[in-house]
Amino acid sequence: MQVLVWKAFKVLLMSLGALALLATLLFVGINVWVVGKAQSRIETTLPLCRAERVGIVFGTSHWTRSGVRNPHFDARMSASARLIRLGRVDHLLLSGDNRTRYYNEPVTMWRDLRSREVRDADMTLDYAGFSTFDTLARAREVFDVHRALLVTQSWHLPRALFIADALGVEATGCAVPARPVSGLWKLVAREWVARVATIGDLYLWGRAPYFLGPLEPLEIAPREWDADQNAHAAEQARASTALVESAGNTERVERDTP
Repeated sequence: MQVLVWKAFKVLLMSLGALALLATLLFVGINVWVVGKAQSRIETTLPLCRAERVGIVFGTSHWTRSGVRNPHFDARMSASARLIRLGRVDHLLLSGDNRTRYYNEPVTMWRDLRSREVRDADMTLDYAGFSTFDTLARAREVFDVHRALLVTQSWHLPRALFIADALGVEATGCAVPARPVSGLWKLVAREWVARVATIGDLYLWGRAPYFLGPLEPLEIAPREWDADQNAHAAEQARASTALVESAGNTERVERDTP
């Protein structure tokens, strides 16, 4: 009897070990797939990020649980303001969580970017970006964004780009400069789990955004350098016209001269 019980126990242990190995391989395989699919579209040098009309900035908390300013938030805001100054993007879609009146990521981002001299006309706030999935789904379905530059940390970009592909948003990633921070391994580990969960969201249980709402296409204001270029082009056109008219007058004078 004891021999039979021991054999059954060994079979159970082997079965559990095989399942654990299979789960581990699947977990690692999904992460390798997600990262590999997006890696070639991630730029880590801000001035080299692909120029796009719209940059999507993912929200995060302004403060950490320990009560200090969140370095990931600072990095995203600093990079976003610089991308505007460099002309890599014309408009920023600030998407974040606003579940209660006491917590408002988009407004916090807007205030920070205003302090960095980003114009109000260059920012749109999305108050229902409760997750990476919601942010990208709303960017396409509510704000009519079909091409964008995604602005966030390098460890977050593979999943964001993977979701963008699945939702029909043509995107590239601009990784914000890394900053020394404690506990980063926890965020990276959580991101590994989130990538696996994303496969379920997209291909198994058909996740839908928490809230969509009516269509609100972005209103992208002309950039200052666009206006300068247009004025310069108009000035060149007037100069060319004046030159042609002057040449015509000279030719007529020469013909009329005996």
